[in-house]
Amino acid sequence: MPIHRLTQIVLGVPNVEETAQYYVEFGLTPRPDGGNGAAGAPGRAREHVLATADGGEQLKVVHSDRRRLLRLGVGADDSDDLDRVESTLRSIGVDAERTATTVRAHEPGTAVTVMVEIAERCRQEPTPAPVYNAPGVNARTERRAPGVLREEPVRPRKLGHVVLGSTDQEFSQTFFQRGLGFKVSDTVSGLAAFLRCSTDHHNVLVQQAPLAFLHHTSWQVNDIDDVGRGATAMLEKDPARHVWGLGRHHIGSNFFWYLKDPAGNFSEYYSDMDCIVDDAVWKPQVWDGAQGLYNWGPPPPPSFLRPEDVAALMTGAHSPA
Repeated sequence: MPIHRLTQIVLGVPNVEETAQYYVEFGLTPRPDGGNGAAGAPGRAREHVLATADGGEQLKVVHSDRRRLLRLGVGADDSDDLDRVESTLRSIGVDAERTATTVRAHEPGTAVTVMVEIAERCRQEPTPAPVYNAPGVNARTERRAPGVLREEPVRPRKLGHVVLGSTDQEFSQTFFQRGLGFKVSDTVSGLAAFLRCSTDHHNVLVQQAPLAFLHHTSWQVNDIDDVGRGATAMLEKDPARHVWGLGRHHIGSNFFWYLKDPAGNFSEYYSDMDCIVDDAVWKPQVWDGAQGLYNWGPPPPPSFLRPEDVAALMTGAHSPA
């Protein structure tokens, strides 16, 4: 696979400072100078660059007239990989802008600019698996569960995936699959495709929508305890941030809890996602929407299935800067 991970997303929002502070509280680490060390254009807040524990500077928050994903970074190993990506993009009729270290192309269905760039692979130190007691198996005795003793704030390990609404899901899937080299893990009939550029079950999900928009970003934490601890800490600051959780997805298998940032984007804490190492062994399935969305947990609220600001985004009635 010529690509290997998500490197960085550039998130455009009207309320830069407020949104950046949300992601600091979410557990990302801000760069001391904010990203460029200088104020932006008159009347606009500066950009903010924030990092995960293992993936580096994976989020940049900049000014935009409405909430949107402006750029999605994808890592490649070397210039030969970039050559292949540039060639395959052109083979499906997409213009690609090439530099020595990047290939940049605009995907019209999602309205996102994708930048494939030479980048180091994300290397994560092994995290000890939680020790659980179970019927007939007392694996942990005379001591409390480590998950209940943690006091440090939850810090996401990496950006796992993004979910994008597309006005042309079929072409968006072609762009990521044939153009960039993503692989299909599972699909929802007539609606969505779960696509991967790593061993994670999915790194990009493109779904049919009435407009191009960012549905959510998803950030890996250590385990279900950190999913719950992270969400609890966020809700203690503002209960209105809650969207959906705690639960477990069926497609991808991951535990989840969704929150909402001040611009209206959903952000997800997740852990324990399916891992696909051998493509010959994994068999993609076609699901219907209800069957694959979640295995257990509370039912998704209507605002998750159709975000409350979609109508305003469609008509251009966005929040003022």
